[in-house]
Amino acid sequence: MKHTPPSSTVVPPGLATSRRGLFLGASGLFLLGACGTDDSAGTDSSTGGGTGGSAPTSDPLPISAIPDQDPELLNRLYGDVAARFADATGLEVTYTPVTEYPAVVRGFEVGDLYLAWMGGLTGVQAAQRVDGAVAFAQRDIDAEFTSLFIATKESGLAPFDDVAGLTELAGSSLTFGSETSTSGRLMPQYFMDQAGLSLDALQGEPGFSGSHDATIEAVASGSFEVGAVNEQVWNATVEAGVVDVSQVVVLFRTPPYFDYHWLARPDIDEVYGDGTLDSIKDLLFGLDPALPEDAAILELFGAASFIPTENANYDKIRDVAEELDLLA
Repeated sequence: MKHTPPSSTVVPPGLATSRRGLFLGASGLFLLGACGTDDSAGTDSSTGGGTGGSAPTSDPLPISAIPDQDPELLNRLYGDVAARFADATGLEVTYTPVTEYPAVVRGFEVGDLYLAWMGGLTGVQAAQRVDGAVAFAQRDIDAEFTSLFIATKESGLAPFDDVAGLTELAGSSLTFGSETSTSGRLMPQYFMDQAGLSLDALQGEPGFSGSHDATIEAVASGSFEVGAVNEQVWNATVEAGVVDVSQVVVLFRTPPYFDYHWLARPDIDEVYGDGTLDSIKDLLFGLDPALPEDAAILELFGAASFIPTENANYDKIRDVAEELDLLA
């Protein structure tokens, strides 16, 4: 019998077929197929054993990620990730890019995604909708993640050292990133609330740029006086020199919090074969920065390594989301 090697696919952000329906990445909508049992699952596969007496599906393993940065960079990163996941599991793996954070949560909820790279808030939202979903891996930097408040020099705002200094932003225009970004909206707004700075005290309604690099560009161009941004993306942007930030000043680094992580559906082994999730864990935790192929992925993730995590690490994120009415 001829052996067919595992393959990976990056699906354009238009139309992508999936096991349970159609995943429309560009619009962030999902058109589900008819309800009921999927008779095609558990047939025509020679890998894994599954559970409950059924053979695992031969369908591709679908993965995705929140669109927190430039789509070109994300397509390159997750194309490489899909290929490594395919090698590790012996499965065909498909990465589907999306343009909105809620699309990843919804895809995970309805079973159009089995693995997803989530932010703290989107991971909590997805886990709340899928009982038994497992947060299993994070980068070394995600246990103590931070956001930055940045501002135009023209605003006249000066750096400060504690949360209370956020009251100085009153009367300034401010943009967050995505509405459901942990580091670009949830935690920055939480620390603003802790300082006693309400959104009503800003100049006009806050903006939502959609991504961290877009926030940096919005502040650098003067469209907003202040922005809340993921520190990792800020550092990478400054290092790459892709945006002129000579007229931008860093005002404040927030206290640390847990953030990004890989989330898996509870039935991933049942559907794709026993040991599927363990194979993914072994790959991620075994990435070695001394090996060029591994170093390239770690560099794109902005990490030195991946380490284990657990759902309880995001309890604080859940509490803050409930407090700010952002959990739904």
